[in-house]
Formats: sequence, C-alpha cells, structure tokens
Amino acid sequence: MTTVMSPLAGRAIGLAAVPDPVFSGAMVGPGTAIDPVREPSEAVAPVDGVIVSLHPHAFVVVDSEGHGVLTHLGIDTVQLNGEGFEVLVNKGDTVTRGQSIVRWNPDAVEKAGKSPVCPVVALEATAGSLRELREDGDVKSGDVLFSWQ
Repeated sequence: MTTVMSPLAGRAIGLAAVPDPVFSGAMVGPGTAIDPVREPSEAVAPVDGVIVSLHPHAFVVVDSEGHGVLTHLGIDTVQLNGEGFEVLVNKGDTVTRGQSIVRWNPDAVEKAGKSPVCPVVALEATAGSLRELREDGDVKSGDVLFSWQ
C-alpha cells in the first residue's frame, strides 16, 4: 500500500473543484487537490521514490510498488515557462517523502492570472483503489491525503 502525503500546505478541495476539466474529470487519474497557502513555499515529494517526470510546474514520483503520483503546481502554469519556479532536484533522482522538489510562490501564480490550485493524482489508478481520500479541510505539508492499494 502506498500512503500519499500532501506536497504542500493549504486546504484540501478535491479534484471536482479543480478549474480544469482534465483534472476535475479525473481523466489523468483519481486523487485530490490542494488550494495552497499564498506564500513562497517548497512543494515536497508525496512518496518515497524516483522522479520520473520533472517540469518547473509539475513532477511525478514513482514509488517501489510502481505507483506514480503527479503533483501539478497550479493550473495552466506551463504557460509561465518556468518563471517563478525553481527546480531543486533532477529527473532520475531518488527522493524521500517530504524532500523539497520545487520552490514556488502560489501568490505570484495567482497574480499572473493562473489558478494556484494543485492536483495530486494517482496515475493509472482506479477510483476504487484509493482510501481515506482528503477532499476538505486544512492540510499541512506531510499530512496524509490518501492511501493507494
């Protein structure tokens, strides 16, 4: 079983509340989303594993069970071309849960006209394989968002 932790502090809002149909429709996979605290922060690894995909605005960590977890920092933030994001690791790195991956500022993302809401998605999972899914309430970085069986 994979326990997925929150990569940042904020409020859990669930995927249905994400202002993007690809995420809100769970087309990428099931999971939840965080409306982050509006201050400079570091997004951290939600699981122990290997960074298999890394962009300034998004990253995927695959754990030892082959479970890939996508953290997407904001919506349509690819259009910012990395501005305001600082990548702290390299693709292929082995990371531990809670390790800083990307430094960013949700407030600056919002001021640039993008939503800072962050989907945290279980890639290639079925909705029924997730347990104890957090879809509301305040979360701290490192709090459990869901478990994946």
